[in-house]
Amino acid sequence: MHDIRAIRENPAAFDAALARRGDAAVSSEVLALDEARRAKIQAAEEAQAAQNKAAKAIGAAKAKGDEEEFERLRSEVAGKKAEVAALQTEAKELDAKLTDMLARLPNNPAEDVPDGADEDDNVEVNRWGTPAEFDFTAKEHFEITGVATAMDFETAAKVSGSRFVFLKGAVARIHRALAQFMIDTHVDENGLTEVNSPVLVRDEAMYGTDKLPKFGEDSYQTTNGWWLVPTSEVPLTYSVAEDVLDASALPIRMTSHTLCFRSEAGSAGRDTSGMLRQHQFEKVEMVSVTHPDESDAEQKRMLRCAEGLLEKLGVPYRTVILCTGDMGFGARRTYDIEAWLPGQNAYREISSVSTTGDFQARRMNARFRPEGGGKPEFVHTLNGSGLAVGRCLIAVLENGQQADGSVKLPEALAPYLGGKLTLTAEGALA
Repeated sequence: MHDIRAIRENPAAFDAALARRGDAAVSSEVLALDEARRAKIQAAEEAQAAQNKAAKAIGAAKAKGDEEEFERLRSEVAGKKAEVAALQTEAKELDAKLTDMLARLPNNPAEDVPDGADEDDNVEVNRWGTPAEFDFTAKEHFEITGVATAMDFETAAKVSGSRFVFLKGAVARIHRALAQFMIDTHVDENGLTEVNSPVLVRDEAMYGTDKLPKFGEDSYQTTNGWWLVPTSEVPLTYSVAEDVLDASALPIRMTSHTLCFRSEAGSAGRDTSGMLRQHQFEKVEMVSVTHPDESDAEQKRMLRCAEGLLEKLGVPYRTVILCTGDMGFGARRTYDIEAWLPGQNAYREISSVSTTGDFQARRMNARFRPEGGGKPEFVHTLNGSGLAVGRCLIAVLENGQQADGSVKLPEALAPYLGGKLTLTAEGALA
């Protein structure tokens, strides 16, 4: 959510920020609505003052026995009361329109975010590892012999439809091992607090984390009103809604492993083969709530947490900073980590690490009390994948594939797989 005061003070800068995202200028429309709202509020206050003055005069008129003045004043009070109610209703309607308008406008990009139209204008900032050279044609994850029978899309389609998968046997265990490895690393090495969070949330939580009202079609809603989380960013971030935290409690660093649900609206025809893009998937999420002065450093810290996981797994990756045209709605700055997938001969996104500044905090009214005293200020919120479990499974399988259809698994998973680090061509762990 944007600060209306900042728009009033510098509408040109606000429009310039929108222009960097490719959006039209709207400050004049926003300010016209704001001016009309404030005019109604002022008129209501003036009418209320007149009502109060007349109400006080009624007693004096009655004491004097001035029946004519008494009736006039009583009529005036009734009229002013109706006028106040009407003006307050109009002000509330204008306020709702203004809030809805602001809620649909994207966050302002940070100054260091590169300008651009789409993913082709993203800028690489880091690269780690060297993609392996195979003496055979690399296969996609679902084509690898040891994987194919354990990654059952036909049964999932019978049960749930397209973009679902049944993982079986050793492949299901590897998937589970990856999630445990991620959580343990975040807790034991990265200093995050593990949270077992809900996957059903209220409208307020989706709104507060900028998923509503604009992107409702991208998520699933139950018949009794709850939303299935698109990521545990929603419950973790919203956990501080309406709070006034002590500055000494910051930063708050959380991680959660949950099921995630996305309708993939607008992605028809994209990544339909395999399990790269699913309606239901698992992710280990990182969320930080910080002091405004620390949020940029926290984003870099979170980025290293996610990159470190891939390094432990031996998966080559590159990190890019997203340009203004490719950045998410609520983000102020986003880094994407893209893992190397030999089967596609391409780097594909496996994590996004974003700072939203105070954009979400304003929607949630999440604040902190400065150490030196003074008025509470809005916290900054950050979120990042650490990592998408299914996509990490794809990367591990494709990078470890062997000519005979088996897969060599990363040493980092040994504690979670009973020391067995080979997925055989027959689909067993050995």
